[in-house]
Amino acid sequence: MSEERESPRAKEQGGRPLRLALVVSEHTVREYATLLERLLVGLADESIPVALVCPPSCDVQSLVFGAVEIVRHPAVDLPLTQRLSRPRLLERLRQFEPTVLHCHCESKASLTRWLSRQLAVPYLLTVNSLQRWRRRLSISPRRCARIVVPAKTVAESVARRYPRLVERIEQINIGAYVKQDCGCFATSSQLVSMVTAHRFDSGTDFENLFRAVKQLVIEGYEFVLAMVGEGRAERQLRQQLEALDLLEVVTIVPRLRPWRSALAAGDIYIRAVASSTFDPFLLEAMSVGSAVAACKGGVDDLIIPDRTAVLFNPGDELSIRAALQRLLDRPEFARQLAEGAQEHLRENYSVSKMVGDTVRAYSRAMQWHAKRKRSSTAPCISAGV
Repeated sequence: MSEERESPRAKEQGGRPLRLALVVSEHTVREYATLLERLLVGLADESIPVALVCPPSCDVQSLVFGAVEIVRHPAVDLPLTQRLSRPRLLERLRQFEPTVLHCHCESKASLTRWLSRQLAVPYLLTVNSLQRWRRRLSISPRRCARIVVPAKTVAESVARRYPRLVERIEQINIGAYVKQDCGCFATSSQLVSMVTAHRFDSGTDFENLFRAVKQLVIEGYEFVLAMVGEGRAERQLRQQLEALDLLEVVTIVPRLRPWRSALAAGDIYIRAVASSTFDPFLLEAMSVGSAVAACKGGVDDLIIPDRTAVLFNPGDELSIRAALQRLLDRPEFARQLAEGAQEHLRENYSVSKMVGDTVRAYSRAMQWHAKRKRSSTAPCISAGV
């Protein structure tokens, strides 16, 4: 790792060294690949053995560092094979002998809870999204030692949903490598570039942004907008761009790894819609030095008005246009905003702190589990009469 940091070495707890099994999903690898890669690098630096449990379709080879054993589950990605493949998965993990499990996706909470019970080890559950009242996570109060969240808004949401587990909620900020320089409006002779990244699952998400962009073009602003993403609504979005005659201004770019370079090309990053999950694209855009125009609401911990971003109201074309105009008309303000966001990340979102806090959470989970085992097996001594 390039950053200097205190090294919280994995120590033995109750005679057992820290051996970690990470449970991830396709969603984890797709949305949080940078987090996973940086965590694995940090765990390799700490010489902590890791088993990575992931679906067979996940391409994780480029993310793996150090002594990582890849365990595919299910072995064959077919319907109804999840539960049928559990005994085989359990046998692989028994051979690996993990002392802590860490579930990185809410969709794998039930599987991790089952594995924790079968292996008699504690686990951590990462929650990256605001909790919906109609859906409950499968959380074991006896074995889930920590609920890890990346943001205060998510922590508050989990606390409201699971009030009895409030003391187990731990915020660990996702780490970012912040560029030393700031590329925002660095060269006045270049055409202004804007970037937005989002899953294209709804054709209505970008309607107001497109109309705001169209009005800016009419008013004589010159720029290009790259949309990084994929999804079922991509065809509908292209039709909207064609109807507004924006195909020469707006380009849809497929999301490929590494996508940090695509974000680095933007003077301005647009968070077009409020997100109910922590947005790793927003984090990376700030880290590379883009000025941010962001929709209000959702998981918005990174957004500090006029310090790390300018804000606009959701679904409000005029508000979107006004926010973008502030940045386009005042390049020096946009650059100051980008530099302020980078400084905020350096102070609060370092990779070294993320890795250190995570390793300490694993150690505390082992201590918590050992203490619970001792208390549950302690003999009852009654006073004699």
